[in-house]
Amino acid sequence: MNSPSETDSIIYLDYNATHPPFPDILEESIHSYSKTFFNPSGITRFSLQNQGKIETARKYFSTLFQAKESELVFSSTGTEANYLLLQFLKKTSSAIRLISSPFEHSSMMGAYEDLGFGVEFLETDKSGTIQLTHLQTLLEEEARPVVCLMAGNETGVIQPVLEIHKLCRAFGVPFFSDLMQAFGKINVDYSLFDGFSCSAHKIGGGLGSALTVFRNLPKDLHLFRGGNQENNHRAGTENFPSILSFASATKRQIDALEEKNKRLLAFRSMIESELIKMNAEIVAKDSTRLPNTTFAILPFEDIDFLLMGLESKGICISTGSSCKSRAREASSSLLKMGYSNEEALRAIRISTGLFTTEPEVHFFLNELKNISLSLIG
Repeated sequence: MNSPSETDSIIYLDYNATHPPFPDILEESIHSYSKTFFNPSGITRFSLQNQGKIETARKYFSTLFQAKESELVFSSTGTEANYLLLQFLKKTSSAIRLISSPFEHSSMMGAYEDLGFGVEFLETDKSGTIQLTHLQTLLEEEARPVVCLMAGNETGVIQPVLEIHKLCRAFGVPFFSDLMQAFGKINVDYSLFDGFSCSAHKIGGGLGSALTVFRNLPKDLHLFRGGNQENNHRAGTENFPSILSFASATKRQIDALEEKNKRLLAFRSMIESELIKMNAEIVAKDSTRLPNTTFAILPFEDIDFLLMGLESKGICISTGSSCKSRAREASSSLLKMGYSNEEALRAIRISTGLFTTEPEVHFFLNELKNISLSLIG
């Protein structure tokens, strides 16, 4: 599949931060919006037609997620989707304490604090996987809701969600998950979760739309007042062009999933073989990981020089979470896994995607080798 025209001159290897949009999907969405711009909440037949488009998208997702249409709430960003997930929990449960993985996105961590949840974090190690024995111990001490993302945005490690689900069922507690990195990248059994979140821009649907799914969501639960949008759960004029792009991008990613992941797994093997030759450490190398993600600790400290050198060649990678990498903080995931602050500051993340090509990977590896040799030598 051809890469977007805007990124033809860039070798983009930071898909976990955001997926390049599908140009044809966005162009169709913008064209449709320019012609049928009517507020979906209006009373005219033109507005009702736009509301109908939103409901068609909602029906598609409800079928995909094995959820009721009334359990889906569209919002604007992944951060909002995570906040909504916990706000729904706060308003429908007496729980004030949670059990959480230590790898949650900063938006989830922020929601814990802002909404007043007490949180106990699960133990982990350099595998990047939560310890199920610790989860069982905590549930035996106090049965309480569990929050655990399915795939880490930095390490790419896939958590044992089936086993977590079974433990939660055994203790009669709900299981919630941030699926931002798993959605559209691997097969997901959505029935394992009592609630979850996902976002359009992580799969090429563009900015401006995200989803929260919450099982058995009460009809009278109002989070934002001022309108009856989203079945009265979230007031605010719907971003229907983005919602439609979200659905279209989802279909495209799912249709391409098997073939795409074979290619990306091959790319990952190529990348990691070269990194190992450079004496880099592949984080969680033997753990189950996303096919597109490599997180590595390099054998030198001047990561900023490396990133600038790669960028001068038109190559984009990152040092980890896009929400923190700009400040060059040590990766929180690595610190929680037992790495030192100094080691964590030597980490880079390479994440490929649907538009990545083999020549791009070869060019990246050649430039990485050249710049690294200048730093090591």
